[in-house]
Amino acid sequence: MNQTRTLVLGIETSCDETAAAVVENGQRVLSNVISSQVDVHRKFGGVVPEVASRRHVERITQIIQEALDRAGVTLDDLSAVAVTQGPGLVGALLIGVSAAKALSFARGLPLVPVHHIAGHIYASHLVEPLAFPLVALVVSGGHTELILMREHNRFERLGRTRDDAAGEAYDKVARLLHLPYPGGPEIDRLAKDGSDVLDFPRAWLEPDSFDFSFSGLKSAVINYLHNARQRGETVNPADVAASFQESVVEVLVEKAMRAVAHTGVKQLVLAGGVSANSRLREALGARCREAGITLRVPPLSLCTDNAAMIAAAGTYRFFDGQVGDLSLNAEPNLPLV
Repeated sequence: MNQTRTLVLGIETSCDETAAAVVENGQRVLSNVISSQVDVHRKFGGVVPEVASRRHVERITQIIQEALDRAGVTLDDLSAVAVTQGPGLVGALLIGVSAAKALSFARGLPLVPVHHIAGHIYASHLVEPLAFPLVALVVSGGHTELILMREHNRFERLGRTRDDAAGEAYDKVARLLHLPYPGGPEIDRLAKDGSDVLDFPRAWLEPDSFDFSFSGLKSAVINYLHNARQRGETVNPADVAASFQESVVEVLVEKAMRAVAHTGVKQLVLAGGVSANSRLREALGARCREAGITLRVPPLSLCTDNAAMIAAAGTYRFFDGQVGDLSLNAEPNLPLV
């Protein structure tokens, strides 16, 4: 499709952020509005799906209007509406999908379903165009994957987690250390005051595997804390955080660099909520510099769930004619490939 100015409204409600954004031509962010529910869910130690859904219902219309206002556009100016179809919490996803379908029906706008992980990869595109082919290391609360992209909208999975995602492991260890939700940033902060002195395992799996596994590491942390309590030993939470984080980061970095070498690409994209982790950014940056690989990491404002990334990914699906209709439904376990 050849259009000089393509304006896409993105809607994201896969978990506990109600977000809407307007993006021009797949790259220029005109607005990116996010209403977080962190304070609501912190008292429960994690996201409560029913509460998240209710908050989305309360906020979605206002957030969409705010995104339009900040962008200085109206619904009549839009070329399409893109929405996260999955994966995520089914009740939360349904709110965004329903809002997008209503706008599509009322205004005759093309409806573009977007995979949440594709959105995270496209977050970097909002800063500088993606250079294909590339490998994306996607690390979030629900996903840890290595994805090969040879062109827009073409995804090949090289590896995935076989059990806990890295972000999920972070949250579980944070709860063991009695840290507040969300646990990932708290572990990252605490680790700066500790040292990697505990011998926590690294799960490499088969020699040629790009898959991940973090359940054994999680169990090792549980066993260490349990045994220390039984023996009456003092635990240094900062050392636990630092040792756990080094175990996760070492595996993520090494597998990503193996994937880059295997595919021969020259660009590595770090994506997902855990891409905000300072130690991961530091370690991956150092390895990429040594190998002469370009590392693309989105700014912190685009690491966590947002709608600009959905609009960006949706724009290229729109260009390819990958649009949906009013039968579109939320898919909590939607596969990327």
